[in-house]
Amino acid sequence: MKANEQSFWQTYLSGMKLHVAIAHYTKVPPSWNEDDYVPDVNKLYWIEEGEGYLKVGDHKVLPKPGELCLLPADVRQSYGTTSDNTFGKYWCHFTAKVGSFNLFELLKTPITVRIQDSERVRESFKRLVHYHNSTEWTAAIHVQSAMLDLIAAFVEHADPITVQAPASGTMDKMNVVLAYIDEHLSESLTVDQLAQLVHFHPNYFIRLFKNTTGLSPIQYVNHKRMDKAKQLLAFTNKSVSAIAETLTMDAPYFSRLFKEYTALSPTDFRELALAGSEATVPNPS
Repeated sequence: MKANEQSFWQTYLSGMKLHVAIAHYTKVPPSWNEDDYVPDVNKLYWIEEGEGYLKVGDHKVLPKPGELCLLPADVRQSYGTTSDNTFGKYWCHFTAKVGSFNLFELLKTPITVRIQDSERVRESFKRLVHYHNSTEWTAAIHVQSAMLDLIAAFVEHADPITVQAPASGTMDKMNVVLAYIDEHLSESLTVDQLAQLVHFHPNYFIRLFKNTTGLSPIQYVNHKRMDKAKQLLAFTNKSVSAIAETLTMDAPYFSRLFKEYTALSPTDFRELALAGSEATVPNPS
């Protein structure tokens, strides 16, 4: 993946919106079966025991214990048992939106992946099930955390995985804009200027950009500038004022924006980064 495409996906996925509709552990009955239906949610299964089959499109698999299985939304699929030794599985139904798209419209993955660190997935599913059914006021945060960990585990182990453009031609145009933004963070950037790069009316460009990335053009530019600021604070001796100037901002606005993005002032972030780097230096004794 090219650097500007990787930058796009990092920012794109950071704006993902998740909703978990249901989460449980089930020992499925021998009658567990449905053919050729199209769900409007994604389904994730962690197989603990037993056997059965899953089919997505024309691809049929026989998952085994220790495998994480994904059945994406809006795709024809089937499932069923193959013996009385039925699946015992953790499972959930969820939606994952990036911009206006379903995540697994954009990421094409295998149906199953084998996870070496099975305890990681098991504990994430246990947390997901517990907090999805909890009345604790922090439950929603734990649900999001557990679900993100499960999605990350699946994607990290998926091979092959295909990342495709959100819509025909959109990625090419966005790559032009994103590459330009990366190369000109130290210059003033306007919506009109970015829209002209791809010959769009500014109003249409704003809608397209937000539908594609989940962020407005200005939010995206600020996001990238704050990423650049973190690098400069951690790895250079430039003053906060000099970094702000590098990013075409006055120092008070830069400091305020940086704190909005990181919950730390630039000075506090630098001190934390330096303390972390010093902690990794081995003791000479």
